[in-house]
Amino acid sequence: MSDRLRILLTGFGPFPGAPYNPTQPLVARLAQLRRPALDDVAISSHIFPVTYAAVDHQLPEVLAKQKPDALLMFGLAARTPYLRVETRARNAVTMLWPDAANTRSSKRGITGTADAMAFGPHTARLLRAARLTGIDARSSRDAGAYLCNYLSWRAIENVKAGGPQLAAFIHIPLLGRSGAVRRKGAARITLEELVDAGEAMLMEMVGLARKRRNTLAPPPR
Repeated sequence: MSDRLRILLTGFGPFPGAPYNPTQPLVARLAQLRRPALDDVAISSHIFPVTYAAVDHQLPEVLAKQKPDALLMFGLAARTPYLRVETRARNAVTMLWPDAANTRSSKRGITGTADAMAFGPHTARLLRAARLTGIDARSSRDAGAYLCNYLSWRAIENVKAGGPQLAAFIHIPLLGRSGAVRRKGAARITLEELVDAGEAMLMEMVGLARKRRNTLAPPPR
């Protein structure tokens, strides 16, 4: 079991203005995937309450418990009608919108360090994998200033501190309860299409993590 590659998938629960968060069923579907290429992969999942305290307390706990080689995170971008692969996290927190616990940030930044931190060049591989499924997927340099950006920042901090080797954050569009979102002049994006794109990105992340592990492994004696 200890030799298996470990991938952690995360999503978010509901929050003010979004009583239904489609990252939950998406993460659940991806965590249940059974493919020959995943036989040596242990996939775990975690759904964060949309609060700053939950991210601060639960992220270190789940990373310590699961010890993932890679972290693939999903969040909801209700005003964006396409899939967004985030390339970085900004040192920014909104003071306008409270989290699900009605807590507002008392400062505009997360820490006193850099203005932004990048996930890394692997995000381009994830974007390509998603696009090959036919979904409308685009690269993004702005993860906002709410919990998605906050989790992204904390995740990159953990990567730099020797946690997961890789991390990525994917914003998905808001879906209606029927499983689709309508966009003027464009085709629907369905939950099934998101699952297909999510699977493609997951498989790409598995390949990247496996290659990274093999590169870092000590040579045989």
